[in-house]
Amino acid sequence: MSDIPIFRLLPKEPALRDKLSSSFHERLLDSLHDGVYFVDRERKIQYWNKGAELLTGYAASEVIGKSCSDNILMHVSEEGCALCVEGCPLADTIADGKRRETEAYLRHKLGHRIPVSIRAAPILDSEGQIIGAAEVFSDLTAKKRIERRVGELENIAFLDSLTGVPNRRYMEMKIKQAIQEAEVFGRRIGLLMIDIDGFKEVNDLHGHEVGDDALRAVCLTLAHSLRTGDFVGRWGGDELVVVVKDISVAALGAFAERCRMLISESAIPAGDAHLKVTVSAGATLVKRGDTSNEAIKRADEMLYRSKASGRNRVTID
Repeated sequence: MSDIPIFRLLPKEPALRDKLSSSFHERLLDSLHDGVYFVDRERKIQYWNKGAELLTGYAASEVIGKSCSDNILMHVSEEGCALCVEGCPLADTIADGKRRETEAYLRHKLGHRIPVSIRAAPILDSEGQIIGAAEVFSDLTAKKRIERRVGELENIAFLDSLTGVPNRRYMEMKIKQAIQEAEVFGRRIGLLMIDIDGFKEVNDLHGHEVGDDALRAVCLTLAHSLRTGDFVGRWGGDELVVVVKDISVAALGAFAERCRMLISESAIPAGDAHLKVTVSAGATLVKRGDTSNEAIKRADEMLYRSKASGRNRVTID
């Protein structure tokens, strides 16, 4: 295998080039969704991976050789402080060799701001001397969207205090809204009713604290499985409801099955052991002329068919 430098353009700093050159490492870093770049002690950019190109809009050829102090990405903190000018994590890490983490907003080449998580670490030579620093930055857009939604729900008392997902009152509103969208615009709306199998036994055998942990874990797994515009909420007890928009019957079945599988493959700490729980689910597409009660009742009937058929399964209407 030929020795292809890890840097897209040959860096001027021989020490960095010699320590980091490797075609394997270049391919590895380019496979990451996160942005990764290296700078030398003068904070000149020596490497810029494909993740950085995708997240920022800047090609490697546009930034390599430039200094991050030129404020290319114009990192700003939540308070509006320009980090590239004052409080730069890379500059501080090069100065003291300590790793750092922070959150900021970078400016995309097209002008808009993107929330990112930043992690900075020193690059050392074989003698332990700092010869530069690496920064990894990850897109926080989805996280910020969830935080905004949670904040909105908290402000109007629509958040379930135990699980952190929307409560029944909020989900009833969302289901009615979805019914209207299906009726007026012909959107295909899916409803899932999900119930934890043997939840009473979990509480009886392991205690309510473990039961609460199990319920929270199931809710988080479902919340992380959703697409933008979908919703999961606590309907009551250990029963949950999911609203899924713009989906076919086949896709709804596949989505429900994936949720079931992800939950069944998870485990909750229970003392010195780990407890696995499963769920049963019922799914249906909203039909023209449905009321919210009719659609929910149909999904609930599918849920109980899943329960009667042995649990840990999905039944779709």
